[in-house]
Amino acid sequence: MSPPVAAHVAIYTTKVCGYCVVAKRLLKKKGASFEEIAVGGRADLRNWLIDATGQQTVPQLFINGASIGGYDQLAKLEKSGELTELLATAPADEDPAVQR
Repeated sequence: MSPPVAAHVAIYTTKVCGYCVVAKRLLKKKGASFEEIAVGGRADLRNWLIDATGQQTVPQLFINGASIGGYDQLAKLEKSGELTELLATAPADEDPAVQR
């Protein structure tokens, strides 16, 4: 049985994004609640994501304020078992990295 999910998860998405759907499905399967932040039509958020992650693609995921990357990185963390550990860790304080 997986440990309870204590982490704060933020996922930046757009409406038309297959990888966003798959990433959210995996998080739900793990029992993780998440804050979904839509970046469509938001140049300010897109620019912030590029600055924060170096990436222009979505989804972009943050766990407890730390960028973990996109769906491929999320799937690798799941396969290695590291995702369960990350999700079990409560944030130290409010996520400074998350922009809304």
